[in-house]
Amino acid sequence: MFKLEKTRFAVLFGLGMIVCAILSYTSLVTGTYAMSFTEVWQTLFRIDPQPELDLVILEFRLPRIIVGALVGLGLAVAGTVIQSVSKNGLADPSIIGINAGAGLAIVVFMYFFLGNLQTDSLLATFSMPIFGFIGGTLASLLIFILSWERGRLDPQRLLLIGIAISTGLSSVSLFLSLKMSSSDFDLATVWVTGSIWHANWYYLVAMLPWFVFFLPVIIYKAHVLDVFQLQEESVKGLGVQTEKQKIVLLLSSVGLVAACVSVSGTISFVGLISPHIARRLVGSKHRYILPLSGVIGMILVVFADLLAKTIVQPAEIPAGIIVAIIGVPYFVYLLFKAKV
Repeated sequence: MFKLEKTRFAVLFGLGMIVCAILSYTSLVTGTYAMSFTEVWQTLFRIDPQPELDLVILEFRLPRIIVGALVGLGLAVAGTVIQSVSKNGLADPSIIGINAGAGLAIVVFMYFFLGNLQTDSLLATFSMPIFGFIGGTLASLLIFILSWERGRLDPQRLLLIGIAISTGLSSVSLFLSLKMSSSDFDLATVWVTGSIWHANWYYLVAMLPWFVFFLPVIIYKAHVLDVFQLQEESVKGLGVQTEKQKIVLLLSSVGLVAACVSVSGTISFVGLISPHIARRLVGSKHRYILPLSGVIGMILVVFADLLAKTIVQPAEIPAGIIVAIIGVPYFVYLLFKAKV
């Protein structure tokens, strides 16, 4: 049985990576400036490089694809953790307010500091995830305090309070963005709707430390997430320090969300859809769910970004809108299923 599960996971994970690679290649060659496989190959491996191809592939498209994949990975893994810790299959970083908290903090940063900094400067790029982490941590802390009832976390209260807090924080973000200059407002609006069109190598460098630090913590504690599926009394009977482990896992999730939101804005529903699909495919063990959910998240964001830049060429639709079109019906389906 164990060998069968492991084989199934390996096959599905491998297929997911192949699909992600195919989508990435399609995104690399598709756009206003179309190119062939030979041109991509020669550019990536520095065989007869040409300045115009270097600009399109290495400066515009490749960092955008890599950043999009990392955003999908981070949001999906964070969503998996939040659903497991809260024992609520409808929980998601965007639905329970973590995205909105991180987003508000970054909008505050844009409002007060962006006029004095270059948008793509190293200082601005590295500062935004820090602001996002602080905002996401404060928002999640508020939500979890308000959701605490009779010594435990109430999943339904968590969902309702999270939606309310998320709506309120998003409204404040919109209010602040309306008070910005026209150029900063345009940037903030595109960013709030969830887009990675402006991704560059600075963004990738800014994201990596957060992933390198927090992602291994979550993977290492996959067995703890399995234990959290039991009743609270059973978990404590096994000697697990539940509150300490929840804090570590939630802070790690907030760190991933902050890194993602700082470069892509608010892309909703990735953290909702990916864990559900992963559980249906590989069962309930988080050592399989976490990596497969991450790959599914990568596929979702890369695919959404591909559609976003090709549907209405040469204009673009924010990738967050594409993901929302997919995610809203799925969320409604889960909501009705939970009531039945």
